[in-house]
Amino acid sequence: MTHSFLMEAGRWTIEGHWLERNGIVFPVKGRTIVAWNQENWFTMVTKIVFPDSDRQEISFEYRGRLDEEERQYTYVLQQSLLGRVEGEGWIGPESIVQRYLVLSDRQRRSGFETYYRVNDNTYHLSGGILAGHLLECTIEAVLERQP
Repeated sequence: MTHSFLMEAGRWTIEGHWLERNGIVFPVKGRTIVAWNQENWFTMVTKIVFPDSDRQEISFEYRGRLDEEERQYTYVLQQSLLGRVEGEGWIGPESIVQRYLVLSDRQRRSGFETYYRVNDNTYHLSGGILAGHLLECTIEAVLERQP
């Protein structure tokens, strides 16, 4: 259960696709920075942009706590698209899975993210946002650790 993403401080690039419910596919690029403090709190800041599109960028600011030897954690997220979000994550042998709920949301939006470990420097990301029981959009991307 050795993960370099999220479990270690670092900088990552993101490149992939954002798929909308109406069938539109947007290329997506971005960056993620993960930092840890001495009290087992992590912060993760992500920004994704849509090259060659007038679509607004999306920013994510996570803050969570993970005790040593634990496989589950909780976090809060401020996202530019959804607002205030609360979630939980599970650390598996080959992947990190996160699920979240948007607070005070009439559309009952929620979402998920799975980071699948390819090697220490590469992860595949698959995620989506739901409104009720329907997918609104998904993301599929590759994360590469920066030196």
